[in-house]
Amino acid sequence: MKKIFPLFLLFLGLSVQAQDIKVTTKDNDLKLPTLPYYNFGRGLGLTSPDSLFQLNIRFRMQNRVTYIQNEGEDAAYDGQIRRLRLRFDGYVGNPKFLYALQLSFAPGDVGEIEEGENINIIRDAVVYYRPNKSWSFSFGQTKLPGNRQRVNSSGGLQLTDRSINNAKFTIDRDFGFQAHYLNDYAEKFSYNVKTAVSTGEGRNWTKSNDNGVALTGKVEILPFGAFSKDGVYFEGDIAREKKPKLMLSAAFQQNNHARRTQGQLGDDLFEQRTMKSVMLDAIVKYDGWAAMSSYMSRTANNPVTVNPEDIQDIKYVFVGSGMDYQLSYLFPTNYEIIGRFSTQKVHDDIRQYAPNAKQYSIGLTKYIWEHAFKLQGELTLDDLNYFDGSTKQNWYLRFQIEIGI
Repeated sequence: MKKIFPLFLLFLGLSVQAQDIKVTTKDNDLKLPTLPYYNFGRGLGLTSPDSLFQLNIRFRMQNRVTYIQNEGEDAAYDGQIRRLRLRFDGYVGNPKFLYALQLSFAPGDVGEIEEGENINIIRDAVVYYRPNKSWSFSFGQTKLPGNRQRVNSSGGLQLTDRSINNAKFTIDRDFGFQAHYLNDYAEKFSYNVKTAVSTGEGRNWTKSNDNGVALTGKVEILPFGAFSKDGVYFEGDIAREKKPKLMLSAAFQQNNHARRTQGQLGDDLFEQRTMKSVMLDAIVKYDGWAAMSSYMSRTANNPVTVNPEDIQDIKYVFVGSGMDYQLSYLFPTNYEIIGRFSTQKVHDDIRQYAPNAKQYSIGLTKYIWEHAFKLQGELTLDDLNYFDGSTKQNWYLRFQIEIGI
C-alpha cells in the first residue's frame, strides 16, 4: 500500500493538467462509476448560491412479504423491510471533487449486533476526483468493479433479489483506491477499463491490521455504443432501445491473504487464504427485450480451514462456479415478465459441506415510475443436490413494493 499511494497522487497530478475539458454539475448524476444507483430523476438537490457546494439527497425502500415452503419444514411467511437506504452525493468547492455516502437501516442490511462486530450502517463513503468525463479516481469504501448484477443497485433489479451465484461469488464492497477510464459513445464502439486496489476484507472491517491486498481489474466492451439512459446500470429494457445494444465484460480479482469465507463477505476463516475470482457478463437489449448471462467462479488452494482448538469446527472458502441466464420482455403497458435460471457447482474440495444447486425464478413487474416505483411478484424454486445423493426442493412466493427518489 505504501507504494500505491504515491502512484495515486501521481495520477492526480497528471490529471489536473487536463483543464481544457470542463466538468459541470450535470455530469455528476449517475456518473459516479463505482456507485451506480438507479433513479428516475436526480433526487432532491441543493446548490449553494456561489456554486461551491452541491448536495443531492435520495432514498429508497423495499417492503416485502414472502410465503416460504422448505422441504421437510412447516410452511411459513416472512414480512420485512428488506432495504431502507439513504444516499447523499454532490461536490465541495469544485465539481471535479465529488463525494457519495450511502447508509442502510433495514435489519437485513445492518445484520445482527454481535460482540466484537461492527454495525454495518455505512455501505458507501467515498471521495472522487474527476478531472474530465473520461477519468475518475476514488478513495474510500464502495462497490468494486465486479459482476454486473452486483454492480447494479438492488433498486434496479427485475426480480426481488439477486441470484444464488451472486450470493456466493460476488466480490461486493471494499475499502481502497479505484481508477476508471470511461469511453462511452452513443452510436459507436465504446469501452471502459476499471481497476481497484483494496484491503480485501469487505466493508467496515476493523478487527485487525491487514497484511494482504486485493487487486481487481475489469474491461467492458459496448460494440454498438452506450445504452440509453445508462441502461447497463439497471435490468430490463425500460428505455426501449431503438437499436440493439450489447455489453460484454470480464473482471478478475486476486484477493491475497483473505480472512473471510467469500473474500469480502462471509464468516471469518481460521487461516488466511488467497482467492482468485473470475466474472464474465453479457447483456443485450432491444425494443423491450432484455437478455443477460453471467459466469462467476472462485478458486483457492486448500480451501478448508480447521479450528486448532476443535478439529470438528471448520470454515471453508466457498470455491466453485456458476452460470446465470435471464430473459425479459416489457409490454407497452409497462408490465414486464421475467425468467431466470441459475446453476451452481461447488468444487470437489468442499462438496461434502455444500450442495450443488439450481434455481428457477419467474417474475411479473409493474413499473409505475420506472425502477423508482414498481410492484414486483416472484416465484422461485431452489433445487439442492447434496454429497450423499439426497435432494431437497425449497420454494417461495413473494410480493414486493419498491419506492424511492
